[in-house]
Order: sequence, then structure tokens, then C-alpha cells
Amino acid sequence: MFGIDSGELLIIAVVALVVIGPKDLPRVMRAIGNFVGRARGMARHFRSGVDNMIRESELADMEKKWSADNERIMREHPLLPTPAAPEGKPAPEKEHKESWPAKEDWFATGGTPMGEPWPEPKDLPPAKPAPRGDDNRPKPPPRRPRVGAAGGAAPPIPKGAPPAPAGDESA
Repeated sequence: MFGIDSGELLIIAVVALVVIGPKDLPRVMRAIGNFVGRARGMARHFRSGVDNMIRESELADMEKKWSADNERIMREHPLLPTPAAPEGKPAPEKEHKESWPAKEDWFATGGTPMGEPWPEPKDLPPAKPAPRGDDNRPKPPPRRPRVGAAGGAAPPIPKGAPPAPAGDESA
């Protein structure tokens, strides 16, 4: 710690005890602790600010690199224009779209777009039976017989039992 050896630290503590006195030493140590805590907080805040600036500059560099790579890729592999349709024929996309049946025809056939029936679902859990009114309700648990007086008090002591000794707390 700052190049101070344990022997030197012991000498500083003895001098502080003699100079400041045992009465004011706890107050001074508390003030020094508060000062050190604030200094550490400021250093942590400064360090986090520097880290944020470094992170932002790295992100900016990466974005520049990505945009350069993107431009290079777009130059090497340009998008090809769609071929023009010959006279009197629709564009290739329209031919493809028109080959599909209309939505109404699709649902009218009860199947897939090509007229095949939908496959039967497999691995489904069995259907639950419909409830039949009050018969399916769970039954409440049986009631316990009440022991003792109302409110959870101890049961009454039978007549003729000997009284408990005065010092016995276990009964």
C-alpha cells in the first residue's frame, strides 16, 4: 500500500495516537475513511467514463469496417435485374402467382393448394369427455372432529385429577 511497510505503518499509528489523542482518533479515522471512499468513487466514475469512450470508439470503427465490407460485397455480387417479359406475355412473377388456385378454390376443395387432402394429425392426446354437471367436482376432504373448546383451547381437565405442582412448567 503506497510502498509503506508494516513497521512504518505501526510507527504512523503510534504517532497519530500521540498527536491526535485517543479521544479524537476515531473521529479522524472516520473522516479519513470517508475521504478515501469518495476518492475511490470518483476514480471508479472516471474509469467507467473512459471505458465508455473506448467502447464507443471501437463500435464506430467496427461500423466503418462493416460498411466497407458491405460495399465491397455489393460491388462483387451486384443484384441482377429481372428479365423483361416478351411482348404479349405477363412478367414471370405473375405467371407463377397465377398458377396457384384462388383462395376460395383452395378452401372449397378442402385440401392443400394442389388439391391433396390435409394429413391426419398424429400423436394427439385423447379428447377429454365433456363435464356432466356437478358429478365431476372433487369431493371435499372429510372434516376432523373438534377436540376441546372453541378457538383451539386446551381440552378440559377431567374431574378427580390431582392438581399440577406449582413449579412444574412442563404440564
